[in-house]
Amino acid sequence: MTSPDLVGRVCACLLLSLRVAPVFAMAPPFSLVRTPVIFRVAFGLAITACLVAADPHLTQVGDLSPGYLIVAAARELMLGIVFVMAFHLMFGMLYLAGRTLDIQAGFGMSMLVDPTSQAQTPLVGTLFAYAAAAVFFAMGGHYDLLRLMEASLHAMPLGEGYLQPDSLARVAMFMGILSSTGFGIAGGAMLILFLADMAITLLSRTVPQMNVLVLGFQVKTILLLLVLPMTLGASGALLARMTTLTLEALPGLL
Repeated sequence: MTSPDLVGRVCACLLLSLRVAPVFAMAPPFSLVRTPVIFRVAFGLAITACLVAADPHLTQVGDLSPGYLIVAAARELMLGIVFVMAFHLMFGMLYLAGRTLDIQAGFGMSMLVDPTSQAQTPLVGTLFAYAAAAVFFAMGGHYDLLRLMEASLHAMPLGEGYLQPDSLARVAMFMGILSSTGFGIAGGAMLILFLADMAITLLSRTVPQMNVLVLGFQVKTILLLLVLPMTLGASGALLARMTTLTLEALPGLL
């Protein structure tokens, strides 16, 4: 391999890494795995090198001028952000549904510290997120993601990516579908806690001297502990559906 070919191959790897590496470095479910960030970035670079070696014609950089490389890098980073955004929207809806359950059950002040990102996450939402990550890897979502990245090179070659004019409308539609699916996962538990609130309210009207606040915390905590395993067990199909929706929506968001 001559020196110009080697420089072009290195530039192609660096440019394509802006599309591929952010997904493995920052997007769940990969960010939920307790591994160093530098390892996830290196893994993304390795995947990028494999894609460049597999499709040398699609990843060929014809112009090595600084101006073109800056524009191409901005376009590739934009596509990488779209990949990351899709997965963050999916898991964000799960965190939101879990946070709603936390507030209903009286756990509004309880938060967990994510050991990978050191960020505070809701109690039930963290369980939903890890369940979704397990379903994602169990159904081979990581293989489908690699296929999408390879197919994106055919649809948008290196340095030629752009967003569609109706991308914002597609994102809004995608968020609506994810929100309905995410709250569908926690819907049964929400209904049971709501009925418990109604029963405690009616009981407080008949027995005014009862400490409703303390009783409500105890009853709803026990109900949540009983209902949550059943909710997680019955939500496998919806979690798989959310994963499929995210992977199928990615080509339309690009």
